[in-house]
Amino acid sequence: MPAEARAIYWFRTDLRITDSPALTKCLAIPNLKSVNFAWCWDPNYIYGHRVGLNRFSFLLESMQSLSDELTKVNKSQKLQVVRGPPEKVLPIMWESWGITHLVFEKDANEYAKVRDARIKKLAEEKGVEVIEVHGRHLYDPEQVVKVNGNKPTMTLHQWQGVAQKIGKIPRPSETPKKLPDPNSTDLKHSKKDEKYKWPGEDLNAEIRTGKDTCYDRMSGPKGDYSVPTMTEMGFSDATTTIKGGTVEGHKRLDTFLGNPEDVATFSKPHTAPTSLEPSTTLLSPYIKFGCIGIRELWWGCKDVIEEWSKTGKGKKTSEPENMFGQLEFRDMYAAAETAQENFQQIRGNAVCRYIDWALQNQYNDKGDLILPRPRDDDEEAEERFAAWREGRTGFPWIDACMRQLKHEGWIHHLARHSVACFLTRGQCYISWERGMEVFDEWLIDWDPASNPGNWMWLSCSAFFAQYYRVYGLVSWPAKTDKHGELVRKYCPELKDFPDKYIYSPHLAPESVQKSSNCIIGKDYPFPILDEHVEKDRCIARLKDAYAVGLHGDAKEVLEGTAKQMLEDKHAETGAGEVKSDKEKKDLKAAEKRKRSGDGNIEDWTTKKQGKKGLGPVEKRDG
Repeated sequence: MPAEARAIYWFRTDLRITDSPALTKCLAIPNLKSVNFAWCWDPNYIYGHRVGLNRFSFLLESMQSLSDELTKVNKSQKLQVVRGPPEKVLPIMWESWGITHLVFEKDANEYAKVRDARIKKLAEEKGVEVIEVHGRHLYDPEQVVKVNGNKPTMTLHQWQGVAQKIGKIPRPSETPKKLPDPNSTDLKHSKKDEKYKWPGEDLNAEIRTGKDTCYDRMSGPKGDYSVPTMTEMGFSDATTTIKGGTVEGHKRLDTFLGNPEDVATFSKPHTAPTSLEPSTTLLSPYIKFGCIGIRELWWGCKDVIEEWSKTGKGKKTSEPENMFGQLEFRDMYAAAETAQENFQQIRGNAVCRYIDWALQNQYNDKGDLILPRPRDDDEEAEERFAAWREGRTGFPWIDACMRQLKHEGWIHHLARHSVACFLTRGQCYISWERGMEVFDEWLIDWDPASNPGNWMWLSCSAFFAQYYRVYGLVSWPAKTDKHGELVRKYCPELKDFPDKYIYSPHLAPESVQKSSNCIIGKDYPFPILDEHVEKDRCIARLKDAYAVGLHGDAKEVLEGTAKQMLEDKHAETGAGEVKSDKEKKDLKAAEKRKRSGDGNIEDWTTKKQGKKGLGPVEKRDG
C-alpha cells in the first residue's frame, strides 16, 4: 500500500471550488490523507504591484467567500492564509506539515511563470511532488503558443485556427461533495522568520493611510491564518459597490444565464457605455479572480443558446461580438503575453510598434525600468496626464468615465475605449504605458495580459491599425445618451446644465452657466486642448510612425535613437505643424504685420521714426 499523501492546494487566481480541474486532480491523489488549502499572502503583490483599494477589497471578500465555501463542505476546513513570500513560507509549510504534494492551477503570465519556476525547484529539492493543472483559460496559453509555432497570437482568427487544432473545450469539472481534513497547522520556524519586511519600493504607499501590520506574524494577528483586513494593510475602506466572492459571482452568472434571449443575442459592441447601471454582464472581475470557472460560463452559454435556438424566436449573435468571442479575445491576449517578453511595455516588445509618445517608461544605464517613474521634462504632457487621471480634462465624457473608474473599479468596455483613445492616439499623444498603469491600479478586473493587450490595441500599437478612427468626445456619448446621465452622476458640478451643453459646457453662454450654477474655468475646467486639432496632429504623427516602421525590439529603440528618427520624420512631413483655427489666425496676423513692417519691435520703431523724418535709430544715435 502506498504511503499516505498529504497535500497543499495552493489557491491563487482560482478562488472557487466549482469547475476546478486542479482541485479535482488534487482530490484524486492516491491514498490522500489530508489537504491544507493555502493562500500565500505575497508581499510582491501587496507592495510591488499597483493595486487600488477597490481591487484589494474585492480580493479579500473573494478569499473569505472561498474559505466559507470550504467550511460548508467540511467544517474543519478553511482557507489558511500564510503571510510572506511563497518561496519562503511554502517550504516552512512542507516541513511543518509533512507535505508530499503541492497542487495548483497553472498560471502562464510572465510574473507567475518566474515565481512558479522557483517554487518547483524548491519542491524538487525537498522531495515534494508538484501537480500543476491548466484551468484558468479556455486553452492552456503555452499549448496555444506551441501549436502556433512559438509565436504570439496577434488576431482572433489566428487564435481560432490554433484552437481548432487543439480540440474541444472540456466541460466544467464537478464540484466536490466532500473534502479531507487538514493536517496540523502549527508552523515550525525561527523567530526571525516570523515578521517580514518588504525591501523594495512600496508602489501603494500613497493609498496606505494607516499603520501596516499585515506581516507582523506569519499566521496572522491571532495565529489562525485569517484573511487579512484592509485595516491591517493600512488602507481605508473601498468605494466600489461591486462585491467580491464566488457566491456573488455565481449569482451574477445564474442571473445572466437565466435570460436565454439575452444570452443568445448578447452583443458587447452594442451595449451602452453611458448607462448608469452596467449594460454588460459585469462578470469580468469574477473571471479575473477565478470566482467562477471559465468553462462554467462558456458551456452555460452554449447550453442555454442551444435550447433557445429550438424556439425559433430570433437570430443569435455571432462571434466576435457574442460572449464566446469576448472569452476568445481574453485567451488570444493570454497566448500573446505568454509568447512575447516585455509585453507590458514598449521597450523590447517585438509586437508593439514604436511611436514617439510623450511620457514613455524611463530606464537606467543598465536598461532596468526606473520605478517610480521620474517626472518628465515635458510639463504640458505631465499636466495633461494628471488631468486625465483625475477626471478634470474639461471634457465631461472623459472626466465622468475616469471618476467612475476610480470610484467603482470598473467602467464599460466602450468607456475604456474612449479614455484610452483620448490619452494616446486621439488627442494627448501620451504613452499607453501610463494609461495601463492607471488601469493596473484602479480596475478590479485587471488582467496581466488583457490590460496591456487592450492598451496596445486602442493606441494602435499592436493588434489594430486603423489609427484614423477616433472616438468623438461629444458625438460618441451622445449616440446612446443625449441627456448625459453618467456625466450628471460623476461630474455633479454639471448636473444642472441643459442637454445641449452637457458634453460641451464650455460652449454654453455665460447666462446658461450661471443658471446651471457652474462657471466654466471656475467650477469646472475649460478643455485642456483643442479636440479636433490634436486629433489631426496625432493622426499625422502616427502616419509617420507607421511609415518608419519600428517596433519595440528595434536596435534604434534599445539604443535610444528612435525618438530623434521620428522627430526628423515629423519635420520632413510637417506632422508637427498642424494648427488650430486660432493658431492659424494668429499666424496669419503675424505674417500680415511682418509684411507691413510691424513684424518686430525694431521694424516697428524704424517705420515710426521714418515717418517723423528721424531716420533709422542707429543713425539718429550717431
